[in-house]
Amino acid sequence: MSWKENVREVVPYIAGEQPQDKTLIKLNTNENPYPPAPGVQKALGELADGRCADLRLYPDMDASPLVQALSDRYDCRPEEIFVGVGSDDVLSMCFLTFFNSGRPVLFPDITYSFYEVWAGLYRIPYEKVPLDRELRIRPEDYLRGNGGIIFPNPNAPTGVMLETDAVEEIVRSSPDSVVIIDEAYIDFGGTSVLPLIRQYDNLLVVQTFSKSRSMAGMRIGFAMGNEQLIRCLKDVKFSFNSYTMNLPSILCGAAAVRDDLYFRETCARIVRTRERFASSLASLGFVFCPPCGNFVFAAHPEYSGAELFRRLRERKILVRRWDGERVGEYLRITIGADAQMEQVTEALREILDEVR
Repeated sequence: MSWKENVREVVPYIAGEQPQDKTLIKLNTNENPYPPAPGVQKALGELADGRCADLRLYPDMDASPLVQALSDRYDCRPEEIFVGVGSDDVLSMCFLTFFNSGRPVLFPDITYSFYEVWAGLYRIPYEKVPLDRELRIRPEDYLRGNGGIIFPNPNAPTGVMLETDAVEEIVRSSPDSVVIIDEAYIDFGGTSVLPLIRQYDNLLVVQTFSKSRSMAGMRIGFAMGNEQLIRCLKDVKFSFNSYTMNLPSILCGAAAVRDDLYFRETCARIVRTRERFASSLASLGFVFCPPCGNFVFAAHPEYSGAELFRRLRERKILVRRWDGERVGEYLRITIGADAQMEQVTEALREILDEVR
């Protein structure tokens, strides 16, 4: 028998390209075009100047400074907050902790592709529930027996937002399983369902610092839910790795949360840019779902998505595209700074003129 026969084989998640060419206009991974809050730079400076010796010690297992800042910001008790190394780490722990009934976990057929990877990795049965013809989640499709439910809201990559009443209907219909709402993009549109954790003990709300707080490189994510759910998550985390979050991330994350004015101003700036860009796309004949994230998921009814992707790349503009019957003609275009989006608009106008 070969050792290869005992290897767990999975199809890995394929992340967006991280090119070494810094001259590219990089709009393929939904990163924030603006720097983190000024307090983050200050925290890094203080760490370098006077607290560098602290790096010889293990970090706080509970990431208490960060958890307390989140507690103050979101009006949750610290016992209702779980933090991890990016929301991917948090969501992975959720799969490992809560989806063990043997019944299939439900998530959309067009959504964050890591869900399927985690289900395969942890050998969790799952069912991909089709979006409707307008690429929207149909709440009625989730009102049935399941081993758990997870979906982003707004959904990714479509950017479509499901209203709070519809989310509540799904949560209420599954009292015996955990429902996870992945709110990675909630700060750019729509209303968080966080208040519902007071009513439903089976609801977890997950958010991230990677998008709206400009800290993808720091890897900070968090979940909010009732104390019992959080305790279960911590039990699994501490059985896996007690010291997952490093000291700089804890301190810088806390500083970012405290600077709420900068956070709100930056999000509003991105939303304004998104709306101008969406209007420009519409004038060029593109069709897209009403965007609620920091991106637009758009297709042109007359031109190939693959061709548009290739021609943008030739102009040093990198966006995201997936193969697939329902999404292959779409481009997901991250919202960058105003000047970048003007360049994208002009490039698309030139490309469309060339292929007409």
